[in-house]
Amino acid sequence: MPFSVSWHTLLEHLDELPADATLITPLSHSHIHITDIQEHRIIVQFDESSEKRPLQRDQFESLYRQIQTAHDGFDLDRLPPDADPYPAVLSVHPRFEIDEDAGVIAETDGPTTTQLADTAHEPDTDDDRTEPDGLDIYSDGLLLIDALERHDVTDLPDLETATLVNLYTLLSDVQRDANDFRQEVADVLLSRLHHDRPVAGQYGSVQRTSRRNRSLKDDEEVLSRLEAEGIDRERVMSVDRQKVDEALEVTTLTESDVYEIDESEYVRKAEVDDDVKESRLQGLKDRLAASEETEAEELQQEIEALEERIDDLTSFRAGTEVQG
Repeated sequence: MPFSVSWHTLLEHLDELPADATLITPLSHSHIHITDIQEHRIIVQFDESSEKRPLQRDQFESLYRQIQTAHDGFDLDRLPPDADPYPAVLSVHPRFEIDEDAGVIAETDGPTTTQLADTAHEPDTDDDRTEPDGLDIYSDGLLLIDALERHDVTDLPDLETATLVNLYTLLSDVQRDANDFRQEVADVLLSRLHHDRPVAGQYGSVQRTSRRNRSLKDDEEVLSRLEAEGIDRERVMSVDRQKVDEALEVTTLTESDVYEIDESEYVRKAEVDDDVKESRLQGLKDRLAASEETEAEELQQEIEALEERIDDLTSFRAGTEVQG
């Protein structure tokens, strides 16, 4: 099939998109909108800036040819810099689909999906908020927010000791919960990040990185290899802390004889009263639910009052009825 046919099919499907349709680029996950569709180019705008960028027809054709010759789809990592919007827009075509898990865009004969954002499920307002099940950070975070709202934490020395203990306990719990949940999120993200390309979100961006961890091989193997290169073992031998501690137990030496000791004091959470936390948490949930019901009732009353006013202003009444 010549590219001109695919090109005009793409333009037709882009014309059918809603004006507020949002496309998500597969690598940087940026949000873009189609602002203009022309015979030889497509103009897109990025959500995070006012930047508008023309996407040229010949670049789409080049991507089309690459997909045609690829065996299992075109590898998105091979895209030139700043070419991320092209596959996102091309995915609107009914024969092209992006597989983010495999990191490719391919042509297919079956039903396809696009990079259109599912705005129907995005939590744009507070009314869409629901309590997640089994997420400790939500419960502990709610308790912490309540404590922060009830106490003036801008001047900690003025707070009672019990209040400070509560704050410290909740902060510790939230820190632990957040770190565990952060790791779970990172594990999923890792499969979606490609090389060192940053991926942007509403609050920041992340990128895939790597780190090297080193651990020495067996002592004898290390020493023999170094000695084979002319390095005396005395040059790399060090004092083993565990062996020193074992020696202290059978000698008259004290810790201060062989250690530089610097003591410092700190606060450590001793225990958590989960029953009290659960009771307080349930109270907060009930209060929030009651607050939402009250607000909904007040809003309904305002709507009904407004409807009555509109009816009075727009309804037809005879002159004698008005005078009476």
